[in-house]
Amino acid sequence: MPQKFQGLRFLFPKLPEYQLPKLTSLRLVRFRSVLVGSTVILGLLYGIRQLGGLQQLELLVFDQMMRSRPDKVTDPRLLVVTITESDIKQYKWPLTDRLVAQTLSELNQHQPAAIAVDLNLQRNISIEPERSELIAQLRRPNVIAAVSSGNNQNDRIDPPIELPKEQVGLVDLPADPDGFMRRVLLFTNRASLSIQLLNAYLRADCPSDRPQRQDLVCQNLQPSFNSQKEYQLGEVKFPLLKSDSGAYQTINSGGYQILINYRGSSQSLQRVTLSQVLQKEVNPDLIKGKIVLIGVSAPSLKDVFLTPYSSTDKGTVRMAGVEVQAHITSQLLGAVLDGDRLFWFWAEWQELLWMLIWAIAGISLTWIIRNPIILILTELLLIVVLFGFSYGLFLQQGWIPVVTPALAFGLASITTLIDRQYQLQQQQQMMMRLLGQQTSPEIANALWEGRDRLLQSGRLPWQNVTATVLFTDIKSFSTIVEGESPERVMGWLNEYLTVMADVVQSHQGVVNKFIGDSVMAVFGVPIALQQQSEIATDARRSVACALAMRSALRSLNQSFERQGLPKVEMRVGIFTGTVMVGSLGGKSRLEYGVIGDTVNIASRLESCEKERQDEDCRILIAQETLDYLENLYDVESWGAIFLKGRAQSVEVYRVIGHREGL
Repeated sequence: MPQKFQGLRFLFPKLPEYQLPKLTSLRLVRFRSVLVGSTVILGLLYGIRQLGGLQQLELLVFDQMMRSRPDKVTDPRLLVVTITESDIKQYKWPLTDRLVAQTLSELNQHQPAAIAVDLNLQRNISIEPERSELIAQLRRPNVIAAVSSGNNQNDRIDPPIELPKEQVGLVDLPADPDGFMRRVLLFTNRASLSIQLLNAYLRADCPSDRPQRQDLVCQNLQPSFNSQKEYQLGEVKFPLLKSDSGAYQTINSGGYQILINYRGSSQSLQRVTLSQVLQKEVNPDLIKGKIVLIGVSAPSLKDVFLTPYSSTDKGTVRMAGVEVQAHITSQLLGAVLDGDRLFWFWAEWQELLWMLIWAIAGISLTWIIRNPIILILTELLLIVVLFGFSYGLFLQQGWIPVVTPALAFGLASITTLIDRQYQLQQQQQMMMRLLGQQTSPEIANALWEGRDRLLQSGRLPWQNVTATVLFTDIKSFSTIVEGESPERVMGWLNEYLTVMADVVQSHQGVVNKFIGDSVMAVFGVPIALQQQSEIATDARRSVACALAMRSALRSLNQSFERQGLPKVEMRVGIFTGTVMVGSLGGKSRLEYGVIGDTVNIASRLESCEKERQDEDCRILIAQETLDYLENLYDVESWGAIFLKGRAQSVEVYRVIGHREGL
């Protein structure tokens, strides 16, 4: 027999066994179904993620976290010389070889550690002696020229053939699918410009500052690749960015790439203009022992890029290529000399476990918390915790998925909520449908709301309650149906019982059982009444129900007469007193038992002195019920009557009807 729903069989004792779910396993089955459903959703979510479907959202969160960080202080080891629109207007474009040579000469007078020239220095026609002057400046060991394969032939930058490979650096930046620059290519067949500048600075023994580690000798730091094929400089490892690092899934991971850790917006760099250098307006202290990068910032030359800092309140702001190279160089210097952490990532299995944890959290919360407001507030709090935890790791250079676990949490929660609501609706519909056949909607709702309290160990516990019991019976039923066919009798009887049951339900009573043509109804169960006012209300409802039965019987008799069916007379007995109620029966069959002397007296009242019936519906009550009626009804005293099976007499009254004027 089912567990908790066994206690409900009192209202539908003839319901087949298979129609009552086993509630002991129901919750486990439901939890398993939710867990399986959420696992499927998690699998689909993981598949979408693997295909790159969530990559853009993760990158947007990455950019937001990047912008939310406080900008780092200006790196004193770097100086950016920008070629502005004003410089182009003054010196024309492209810059002549002599002008570039003069710029390099002016800078080298102040002994910089390294100079990067992020310009296309190739010329279709060489003009002498200007070209020779430029080559002489480029051959200085601290000068590094840019090289780029470009997206097309116009973007391609070939280094002067006169320079060795140690003085050539790659400035290509791999763009993400949305066009933003978040990665740097440290190596392909060439080293990047930032790597060459770092090496030049180390060879110069870090002249502009001292590393935080006092025992670190810059000149002794040698690059190598460790057993994991990771680039290493001294003790610092540069984690290789793979196609599935962080939230990446669909990027081209060719070459040796790492994630760019921008210092902040372009304002976090020391900058001067080309004209300031040529006009000797730059403080020599900004140049001596520093890394100087020369490049264009004029938007008209289109050497500008989208970065995580491009989205601002004022619109999209692009960063000059030379400034991006300065951020990368500063990042490498900080990692090697200052102990700054490079971006790190979880392994794939850790990210999957992270998603699973949040999916389980979503299931568990929705399963445990039933109050919708508390559930929403708790889930919002956990989402804040997720973003806060991820941001905390981000401040420590850890990049973990944020959107994917948030979606796993949300979808698992929604799936559980939908399943819970569906199951709840199914249970409620079943209970309301079954309870509603024999109880009023109000009682059915009360039973549903109090199901956890009412049902214990699969049964309704036994208890003593004060209730009002109503019995009805058809007068001379055997004589009426004698000689009638079963089909005709049952059709007639079912119509009668249906009407009477509806009347009971409309007065918030419970039809406990049908015994042939008799009806037993109870008012005040299964929810125990504690207040005398509540007991009195149910007593009055029972009498009102009996009077409503009388009116319904008159309408039925008119219908029966039209159908050629016999006229019906009935008797009603009502008594208020203590009864024992609870689940009655064994595992194979349970019903709601109503036991006690009150039941017997109500039955005896219905059947006493059968010959005294001058109306189509006789209603008898005892003094115990009359005490609760508050003179609302006209009654006729029949005096003290000894009922069958009782040693003591009972004061009996016949209910005539509602008292006029009330």
